[in-house]
Amino acid sequence: MKVAIVHEWLDTYAGSERVLEQMLAVWPEADLYALCDFLPDRERAFLGGKMPRTTFIQRLPFARKRFRMYLGLMPLAIESLDLSGYDLVVSSSHAVAKGAITAPGTLHLSYVHSPMRYAWDLQAQYLRESRLDRGLKGAYARWLLHRLRLWDHASAARPDAILANSRYIAERIRKVWRREAEVLHPPVDTDAFTPVAEKQDFYLIASRMVPYKRVDLAAAAFRRMPGRKLVIVGDGPQMPAVRAAAGDAPNITFRGHVAKAELVALMQNARACLHIAEEDFGIAMVEAQACGTPMLAFGRGGSRDIVRTPEDSDTPTGLLFDEQSPEALIDTVERFEAMRAFSPAACRANAERFSAAAFRQGLRDAVARHLRHG
Repeated sequence: MKVAIVHEWLDTYAGSERVLEQMLAVWPEADLYALCDFLPDRERAFLGGKMPRTTFIQRLPFARKRFRMYLGLMPLAIESLDLSGYDLVVSSSHAVAKGAITAPGTLHLSYVHSPMRYAWDLQAQYLRESRLDRGLKGAYARWLLHRLRLWDHASAARPDAILANSRYIAERIRKVWRREAEVLHPPVDTDAFTPVAEKQDFYLIASRMVPYKRVDLAAAAFRRMPGRKLVIVGDGPQMPAVRAAAGDAPNITFRGHVAKAELVALMQNARACLHIAEEDFGIAMVEAQACGTPMLAFGRGGSRDIVRTPEDSDTPTGLLFDEQSPEALIDTVERFEAMRAFSPAACRANAERFSAAAFRQGLRDAVARHLRHG
């Protein structure tokens, strides 16, 4: 079987590249395509020596540093790929990759990280943060996003099957594309973590300090719980607001950026890890569970797929709360401490559902199923 893998762009080794890495592990003989490839040499090992075939975006002026400014040309670029002659095309898409054009006899399976948020539900926020919400530039940006939405919806009909990385993303796909998607959770390197049974007396939140992460709510909640310790790891533009929410509370400790080994040790030893953001999935939650640590998380987004609660499992691995507020978090911490029903072994077993091996097998099964019924 002749296989092609279509990735959006290569400029860093991050979340979607970890998915690509596992796709290449399943089909090491596949041809690789991307809009552009500016991946540093030090981060190329996961490609196994493959050099992707790129599009005209690669050769445009200033593309190395600013290829995203060519967003309006990306639908044309992805459609320019010649994918004739392949039996299977697998695309990894958070923007335009799912719009690749394939031959009638080709099975196109698209793994979707998310529909283009900046073109759909986050358009107003994107324009505001980019300072494109007024004037002639703003008018052009709105027109461009309108055109992108039309293309995005039309091109969503091209894949023969769509895999979503969580139920949350499957719901968004149903909303914006009117397509059904199967759920295949992204791969997490659970082997890099080991559980610790004996926990210490502190709670942990590790995050980039940006507004949607709502770390300030955790600080505000623990400021009102002086008998409970909170360790905050991370940095970013929202840090002044987080420190203001914490005040001078002696039970809250700021650690800033820490090395990976130190972060893993903190996750292993924490009484519970906190997650207050609404995420598409949330790999950090799985990593905490792989350390044998319960999660207290906001109950929207990927947390619903990751955390097993007492309401839906005999072996719960955490609690979910319904409101992003200090009061909701305080109530959840009190419920958590009253229950004492969370086993490190159960947390670890739960994390294994999201291992790289589970992802690879799920991908193979999906392809076999659709080839069989295609």
